Amino acid sequence: MLIHAVNAHSTDPAIQARIDLAAAHRLAVFHALEEGIDNHFTVTLPGHDDRYLVLPFGLHWSEARASDMIVFDEAGNTLEGDGIVELSAQCIHAPIHRITGARVVMHTHQPWALALNMLQNNRLVPASQTAAFFDGRIAYDDDYQGTADTLEEGERLAGLLDGKPVMFMKNHGLLVAADSIAHAYRMLYLLERVCQAQILAMGTGQPLAPIPDSIIAKVQAPDPNDRHKGQRHRLFFEAMKRVLDSESPGYAD
Repeated sequence: MLIHAVNAHSTDPAIQARIDLAAAHRLAVFHALEEGIDNHFTVTLPGHDDRYLVLPFGLHWSEARASDMIVFDEAGNTLEGDGIVELSAQCIHAPIHRITGARVVMHTHQPWALALNMLQNNRLVPASQTAAFFDGRIAYDDDYQGTADTLEEGERLAGLLDGKPVMFMKNHGLLVAADSIAHAYRMLYLLERVCQAQILAMGTGQPLAPIPDSIIAKVQAPDPNDRHKGQRHRLFFEAMKRVLDSESPGYAD
C-alpha cells in the first residue's frame, strides 16, 4: 500500500498523482458529479507521455484509493496494477492526452451540466462572474456520436477542443483538460455550479443579462493585486482533501 503522508502529500510525483486522482474521485461523489462506476478521470503518469493512470473499471468512485490506480496505454493494455480500463475511457482519453498534451482529462455526466447540454441551445451564457471566467474557453461538440468505442472518436474530440480547456458535449456531458488534477477538478466543480445557476435563472422565464465583453475582459485579465495568484486551484483542492480526511478517509492508502 502507498503511505498516507501528512496532508496527503508525497514528494514522489507518481505517488502524489495517485493520491490526488483517488481524492478527485471521492470528491466527485461528495459533490454529486459522478455516476457510480462510470465516467472517467485520467492522468498522464509522471515521467511518461504515453502511459495513463485511471481507476480500474468496476470500482465505485467512493471507494477509490491511490493503490487501486492502474497504468494503461493507448492500446488499452494494463501495464501496472490490477484491473482493466473501460473501453470509452481508453478511446476518449488516451487520444486527447496524446494530441493536446493535457496531463489531466476528466469526463463526467454531472447533472446540471448535462441538463444544459440536453437543450437545443446549450451555450453557457456569461451572465455571472464565474461564468465570465469560462467565456471563450469552451469548445462545443454538437454532434453526439454514441458510446465511444474507437480511438478515432477521441481524436475527433481532441480536434474540437482546439486548445480550449473545456468541452460541452451535447446530449452527453462535460469534459475538461488541464495540467493538474487540482485545476481540472476545480473547473468541473465551478462549471456544475454555473450550469445550475443558468438553468435556475432560465426557469424564471426572464431573459438572462450577459456581462458586456469589456467587463469579461477585465474579469479574465490577471489581477496584479491578487495575493493568491496562480494558487487558487491548489488551495481549493487541498482544502477539499482536508474535508475528505474527515468525511472519507483512506483515499491516500
